[in-house]
Amino acid sequence: MKLLLTDSGVKNTSIQDALVDLLGKPIAESNALCIPTAGYGGPDTDPGGPWRFISGRSAHPMTGLGWKSVGVLELTALPTIERERWVSWVQEADVLLVNGGDALYLGHWMRESGLAELLPSLPDTVYVGLSAGSMVMTPRIGEEFVGWKPPAGGDSTLGVVDFSIFPHLDHPACPENTMAAAEQWAARIEGPAYAIDDQTAIKVTGGVVEVVSEGHWRLF
Repeated sequence: MKLLLTDSGVKNTSIQDALVDLLGKPIAESNALCIPTAGYGGPDTDPGGPWRFISGRSAHPMTGLGWKSVGVLELTALPTIERERWVSWVQEADVLLVNGGDALYLGHWMRESGLAELLPSLPDTVYVGLSAGSMVMTPRIGEEFVGWKPPAGGDSTLGVVDFSIFPHLDHPACPENTMAAAEQWAARIEGPAYAIDDQTAIKVTGGVVEVVSEGHWRLF
């Protein structure tokens, strides 16, 4: 699977160019599935958030980029659907667009639904994460970002990549997400970690990690 782990969606030309490079064809020729699930898990979420994500009316460009088609894959529904049916939807998609919200809630439902198990069998599929949708691919998120608490506790996520992400660096809506806070977080995270802002994404393909940015970021 090819990854584009964004802070706030496809916010600039550099990130969009990286997305097209991963797709290997124009966005207008690519079929997308969007996954809104994380938007329901956080303590401060509301039903308008997932709707804005799905409809493309969010401030975080994902579904409104001009895809050939966009479908919705709600992970909490998958255990009640015949597996072969939804697996075929995922296999036929060129890209998965994964909403922000709560990373631990998303990780729980990626495992429970079976999607996490399926991902390694999709080498040509592009995964585009937004905030929590990106953080869920890391080994852990750190106690600072724990909201919804999984049954087993802890802050572990899927570990698809070997680095962690501190999102929304110096964003006005997240005044606590300063570089000083990121340094303290990184000291406890026990592994490589990136602090990224809303103009930054991390591209991962073939085991190669590349930061794509028109903003600010730091590797710890």
